[in-house]
Amino acid sequence: MFDQLSDRLQETLSEVRSRGKLTEADVDAAMREIRLALLEADVNFKVVKAFTAQLKERCLGAGVLESLDPGQQVVKIVDEELAKLMGGASRDLALASSGTTVVLMAGLQGSGKTTACAKLAKHFGDQGKKVALAACDTQRPAAVEQLVTMGKRAGATVFQQGTERDPVDIAEWALGQARSEGHDMLIVDTAGRLHVDEDLMAQLAEIRKRTKPHDILLVLDSMTGQDAVNVAESFAERVDFDGVVLTKLDGDARGGAALSVKAVTGKPILYASTGERIEQLERFHPERMASRILGMGDVMSLIEKAEAVSDADQAAELERKIRKQEFTLDDFLAQMKQVRKMGPLQNVLGLMPGMGKAMKQLREVNMDERELDRLEAIIHSMTPAERANPTMIDGSRRKRIAKGSGTTVQAVNQLVKQFGQMRKMMAQLAQGKMPNPAQLMKQIR
Repeated sequence: MFDQLSDRLQETLSEVRSRGKLTEADVDAAMREIRLALLEADVNFKVVKAFTAQLKERCLGAGVLESLDPGQQVVKIVDEELAKLMGGASRDLALASSGTTVVLMAGLQGSGKTTACAKLAKHFGDQGKKVALAACDTQRPAAVEQLVTMGKRAGATVFQQGTERDPVDIAEWALGQARSEGHDMLIVDTAGRLHVDEDLMAQLAEIRKRTKPHDILLVLDSMTGQDAVNVAESFAERVDFDGVVLTKLDGDARGGAALSVKAVTGKPILYASTGERIEQLERFHPERMASRILGMGDVMSLIEKAEAVSDADQAAELERKIRKQEFTLDDFLAQMKQVRKMGPLQNVLGLMPGMGKAMKQLREVNMDERELDRLEAIIHSMTPAERANPTMIDGSRRKRIAKGSGTTVQAVNQLVKQFGQMRKMMAQLAQGKMPNPAQLMKQIR
């Protein structure tokens, strides 16, 4: 969602870095570009004004202009201030030391609240928590059925009593059930409205009184930009919520909500939904997001994603094969499947440091994820011997493989050629030589 903002900021900061010495006029010019980039990203204008004023003050102070590398110092300051703007250090939910942790979810209708409840249940279920969901949205048609369906996919118990009972009574009953059955967490899905109104606030206040939640989370649709920030501000005036869950962070929104909500409401973003799949919910780390926006990657998130889908024994065996130059197409296929589990390829590559320009090229060529499906089909059409030794694949074999995979001989030729290049790169890695991003992109494309 930060593509346009990221491009503008990186271009501006690249210009700053290219100068051996900076003047106050250079800083003023950079601040103007940053101000425009943020306003175009739909960031609250008051937030933009305060942010750029703080940036300018820091860039002109502490001897930055007289330092040996002033451009790099400015980049560091922008990185730090962006992270601070989005909340500084990340935080998690306030889990109970014993008993059942209660999380109350609020938000407007259409914000993705019910889906966010199920994603949060999946997130904590994967951490070994026994999670339950309370279906207290009795206003929206089929909301209870949706939560039951998604709760099942998340592996969570769903406590529901239809749509006839008072949501406040349902919440209190669900909490009793969760405690008696030994659940570690109860996530309460409440009714949304098309706008902030007193009925919703009164109902939330009563549910909060009955369930005494450890955290109240406001679900905001990041696609609505400044409207999401206005909703958060209105909620903050009426309900003392503890944090924000941003949905649709993978969409085409310009980033205004993510960059404004903490500064406007004082409430941090705790989680962000990064895709449609139920497992695509992430802890929101302001410092990591700032690095992504500035094109510096996010190594920690990349490591966490890799650890979540990898096996230590398999990783050790893969390392041995790479060092011995025994890496085969079977290994390549297994690794490709693991990478795909980490999320869309462009998202994964975006976490790698130094991939800013390469990611721009990816967007320009509109890289199709279905290409990976075609690669998989080609590999599956090979015999075990061919996958182990692609050099044996002659013309007649390539025709057979192309026919079996529903592709073309040219596609088979390209895969065999690229795999050969990849093995060379892996040999370099085994010798401690790191290929640059341009080489890596050449292999991917």
